[in-house]
Amino acid sequence: MPEEPRYWFPAKRYGGGWGPPTTWQGWLVIAGYVVLVAAGAVVIEPSIRPGLFIVHLLLLTVVVIGVCRAKGKPPRWRWGKRDSP
Repeated sequence: MPEEPRYWFPAKRYGGGWGPPTTWQGWLVIAGYVVLVAAGAVVIEPSIRPGLFIVHLLLLTVVVIGVCRAKGKPPRWRWGKRDSP
């Protein structure tokens, strides 16, 4: 019987999307996201260039969502225990 892949980001029990990471790789992705957002806030100075900072946040968020889609359990709407195997 084939082994189920080890997902970095498990599906949430209720609703759509992913829950907190379950592997060190997932936590590294989240930590990198936080560090890059903070670095952008220091370098870009959102009070002076808010548009550029928003673009920075959007790009980082798109990358994190892409990693979650690639390394997380496939997203779909879940209703709790009814969806459990």
